[in-house]
Amino acid sequence: MPSKSALELVGLTKRYGPTLAVDSVNQKIPSGTYTCLLGPSGCGKSTTLRMIAGHEDVTEGDIILNDQNVTDLPPAKRGTAMMFQSYALFPHLSVADNVAFSLKMKGVEKGARLAKAVELLELVDMASFKDRLPAQLSGGQQQRVALARALISEPSILLLDEPLSALDPFLRIRMRTELKRLQRELGISFMHVTHSQDEALALADHIIVMNGGIIEQSGPPLEVFDAPRTEFVARFIGGHNVVASGSDKLAVRADRITLSKDTGDAAAPATVTAIEYLGSSYSIAVESAELGELSVSINDSEFLTNPVELGQSVFLTWKPEDAHTLAA
Repeated sequence: MPSKSALELVGLTKRYGPTLAVDSVNQKIPSGTYTCLLGPSGCGKSTTLRMIAGHEDVTEGDIILNDQNVTDLPPAKRGTAMMFQSYALFPHLSVADNVAFSLKMKGVEKGARLAKAVELLELVDMASFKDRLPAQLSGGQQQRVALARALISEPSILLLDEPLSALDPFLRIRMRTELKRLQRELGISFMHVTHSQDEALALADHIIVMNGGIIEQSGPPLEVFDAPRTEFVARFIGGHNVVASGSDKLAVRADRITLSKDTGDAAAPATVTAIEYLGSSYSIAVESAELGELSVSINDSEFLTNPVELGQSVFLTWKPEDAHTLAA
């Protein structure tokens, strides 16, 4: 992975009157990576993206892109491009003219800009629709056009604000694959805001988990999922239980907990309160007087070989190395 930092945020802060939306964020994003800003609504992720794009003023701090301080530059001078959640296509312009619009504003000759637009439409498999109007396209097709329009300016970094949220689940998964393919082929940095843990884990080389205007944790997806540092990350990223052990709080993955019908050394007794079939696995909710409410994930073949029932008494264990101590 490239070591050069394509983007660096230095003490980036945004206030709206007395409200602190982004609180002194420091982060380096390597070049040529797919980064996801992940967090719940109101955590500051979209505000951070808009400050990088130049659509929000920075209260304090700096934005460094390719070794240039772009904090006070207008959006068109930054080397960034932004793809909005609403796509924001011009309804009266053809697909090709929508994609070519920014080149028209720069005074590029019509033949040259339309040729470039078709080149980008081919990249997103939409060249055959170049003469249609946006209203004649499906949601997924409109998204591809919006993506081509954002890429035509050849940005150093493409900023995507929840670009998949308006799509149906099947198309969302298909477009995840397309976005990752494009990022690899183009070799530029993508920064993608999402509240979907699955989306971030599937797409990202680098995940930044935000909460309350700060970064709770950042790193490769496997590291963030397998070793969450805080209780918030463990709960938000999903697939973990947070349990108290003495004076410590621990995160234990749901698929690393062993559920048995027989007691054993250091096993915690519990009662099965819910069973949810998820296709390739079962999610078993249990209540333990010692540990509280927990979730246990069991693959389908294991469950069918040794099923449990609602109200059944069971015992819980896990390996010490599968419990990660969380920061206070």
